[in-house]
Amino acid sequence: MTRMLITRLIRALITAWIVVTFTFFVLRITGDPVLSQFSPETTPPEIIDYYRKLWGLDQALWSQYAIYIDGLLHGRLGTSYSDGRPVAGIIAERLPNTLLLMGLSFLFMLVFGLPAGVFAAFRQGKWLDRLVMSLAVASYAMPSYVLGVGLIWVFAVEYRLLPSSGHGTPAHLVLPLLTLATANAAIVARYARAATLEVMGLPHVLAARAQGWPMRQVILRDILPNAAIPLVTVMGFIAGGLVGGSIIVEWIFAWPGIGRLLIDAITARDLAVVQALVLLFAGTMIAANFIVDLTYVLLNPQLRLSRR
Repeated sequence: MTRMLITRLIRALITAWIVVTFTFFVLRITGDPVLSQFSPETTPPEIIDYYRKLWGLDQALWSQYAIYIDGLLHGRLGTSYSDGRPVAGIIAERLPNTLLLMGLSFLFMLVFGLPAGVFAAFRQGKWLDRLVMSLAVASYAMPSYVLGVGLIWVFAVEYRLLPSSGHGTPAHLVLPLLTLATANAAIVARYARAATLEVMGLPHVLAARAQGWPMRQVILRDILPNAAIPLVTVMGFIAGGLVGGSIIVEWIFAWPGIGRLLIDAITARDLAVVQALVLLFAGTMIAANFIVDLTYVLLNPQLRLSRR
């Protein structure tokens, strides 16, 4: 198992290095970031040269890359081109808002998606099963920006029950939370139903139901532990993708998180902020995949035995 963890860790580090390298060079071949901040028609050349030297853009591209990698290894994310503040401080201001939205969305998809999938499996072929799966398919197929705009129109424009944008109160969190969590809850419900149906056919589950064990005890003791492996896998991928999914949601609802910060940084061509956020998003996905692999091995004794 230790060898497996080391292999996964090496793969994660290589993937992170590829993402960092690709992002660094792609952002720089799109144009001079200094000219995106200062117009050459209205700004003296001395000012442009000063900032180009200040940001290290006057050096060769490979020298810039070496300096950037060295800074990452020492925990330095650079300085924002737009306001001159450290990038780490800018991200730290926005990150709690995104973590709050992501955490509540993850909790929402578990609280609603998991029970819906399990009980739909126990009502296979009946109206409850068809209703849950129809809602799950519709929720998953609907783009988040369509759902977000629809929620704004219903709850903020027509009935004026909830604010359409901003933050500061629990009411501001409702619409972004529903938009981000609905599709993920649908995914969890579909996987939970499929995993439950598969587990329900196992001999010990059939025996427990035949002996008249309470349904709650059968679900908690026999069904959920056996269905945990595919559910953990899909929930790990969803957790990693919540950061990327928050970009559109935060933009629609003007939620001050790192997703909206990325859009603002791209618009302003603030390369330092964009590079740091792309690295953060990629690191979240890599970490989620690593945790999924680890949890998969821990939950499946056969994999541990085969490794040995």
